[in-house]
Formats: sequence, C-alpha cells, structure tokens
Amino acid sequence: MRTSAREQVRLETRRHGIVLAGSFLRALVIAAPGVALVMLGWPWSAGGIVLTAIAAFAAVRAVWRWDRTRIVLTSDKLYIVHGLLRRSAAAVRIANVGAVEIEQTFPGRILGYGTLTAGELELSFVPHPGELYGLIEQLDG
Repeated sequence: MRTSAREQVRLETRRHGIVLAGSFLRALVIAAPGVALVMLGWPWSAGGIVLTAIAAFAAVRAVWRWDRTRIVLTSDKLYIVHGLLRRSAAAVRIANVGAVEIEQTFPGRILGYGTLTAGELELSFVPHPGELYGLIEQLDG
C-alpha cells in the first residue's frame, strides 16, 4: 500500500487471531474422519488422504488470508487492505470520520478484540480496539 509523502504510518496490524478459530474447527471436522479412514488401511486410506489434504489446504488458506489482511492507520487515513496478488483496500479519511464506535462482545473483551466503526468503515476482529480508537482520537483532535 502506498501512502502520500506526507502520510506517516502510525499503526499496522493484522486482525485478531480469533478469526482463524472457525476455519481451524472446520478443518478439524474434515481431518478427523480422514485420519480414521487412513487407520482402516487400504482402500479406505486413499479417501482418508484426500480428506486430510483438503483439511490441510483449508487451514493453510485461512492463515494465508489472515496474514494478508492488514489494518493500517496513517496520519491521514484508516485502511483495511486485503490480498497479495489482487489487492483491495477500503479507507476513510481521519478528518471525515465523525463518530468512532467500538463494540466488544463478552468473549471479545476477554480475548482482546472488537469491532471498530469509523465513519463508513467497519473493521471486525480488531486487536485491542481501544488503542486504535485512542490513536484515531489523537489524530482527529
């Protein structure tokens, strides 16, 4: 992501790791019967290998997508950037943000993540959303 010459990156982070929980659970649900089939021996092991490979692919894909998604706060804008080969970004200018809101569920408060809404941009699973909120308030003030 390119910024203008006068913009300075104030914070760059990934979404909270909790976003991987659902994908890992799905991969486990696929892998468990695969492992059971491998243990039964031939010809069942062929299907088990396929299921285990699908589960591994799903888990790696989830981690890849998580790693390639960034939340970036510069001195002028708040961005969410997705992708590597086909990159997309959504941004809002700090000066035009208006109200900034944080929403945290009970698990979010315990694990340290929440949803931050800044203008028209809604960022889910933001790690330590209070910190990001404070930085936005400093830049807006």
